[in-house]
Amino acid sequence: MARRTLLTGLAGIALAGGAWSVGSCRATMAAGAEARIARLSSVIPTDAGPLEYAVASDGPALMMIHGTGGGFDQVLLFAHGLLEAGFRIVAPSRFGYLRSAFPDDASPAHQADVLVDLLDHLGLERIAVAGGSAGVLTAAELALRHPDRCSHLVLIVPAANLTGRDPVAFTAMQRVAVERVLTSDTWFWGFATLAPNMALRTLLATDPALLDRVSPEERRRGDLIREGLTPIGRKVDGLRNDGVWTGTPTQTAFEDIAAPTLILSCEDDLFGTAETARLLAGRMPDARLIVYPEGGHIWLGHDGDLTQAIRDFITGTSRP
Repeated sequence: MARRTLLTGLAGIALAGGAWSVGSCRATMAAGAEARIARLSSVIPTDAGPLEYAVASDGPALMMIHGTGGGFDQVLLFAHGLLEAGFRIVAPSRFGYLRSAFPDDASPAHQADVLVDLLDHLGLERIAVAGGSAGVLTAAELALRHPDRCSHLVLIVPAANLTGRDPVAFTAMQRVAVERVLTSDTWFWGFATLAPNMALRTLLATDPALLDRVSPEERRRGDLIREGLTPIGRKVDGLRNDGVWTGTPTQTAFEDIAAPTLILSCEDDLFGTAETARLLAGRMPDARLIVYPEGGHIWLGHDGDLTQAIRDFITGTSRP
């Protein structure tokens, strides 16, 4: 249903093309995105090419690895509650996103090795690591390949093919439509602006009806997440790469991860990550599993719950 809705929405956007100015759209998006990137992030050289990152606040360090459509800026948005809880957030942009390189080997395993270079650069010997959506694969590889560097592992709405079936498979026509929307700032802006609820359902796998049942703050968070997908043109390589790795049966040996692990998802995530979360919990004997009854892929209405769960898991304490 979400994929059919996307195709219908694309047709509607084409018909409504005269309702917005392409030039104004491009100028606004480019100026805002470039200013945001330049102001908040830094870049270090690695053997794989430039790696973009940001560090925010002080306190216990937590590396958060973004999902599809993200970048360091998405991490800082998702980590808002954890920043307020006193964590120091290390937020890299993965391969193919924003100012990070896109090397020939853009596998989650190689990305994990490069993130260790970032830990070395920041002087962080051992750190809690969290991955969201497609970023779960990199987070898991970091914990698996570099167990001495990962104190705790958090897997949020995990996007991984554990059954041999891609949960977000597209037909040829759907791939053409998605390619148009996700590789053009102009088309994406039109889609997100003229059909925001459709974008929330299709791209963020969250039922728009939830917006009527959550707080104004959570509705605003949903808007910011949707808006934060731009500039989509600076994320094309990363988006395509994520499509490959999340759709391919995973080779990551989750069962061999030694770090204490917390897995979180929502029952109504339209990408089906609740099932994936349960399968992962079954493979990882020491993992703790939390599945909220609703919230979609961006855990709408449960940001406070998720923040507290991660805080308590990492610090080993409970809030009074």
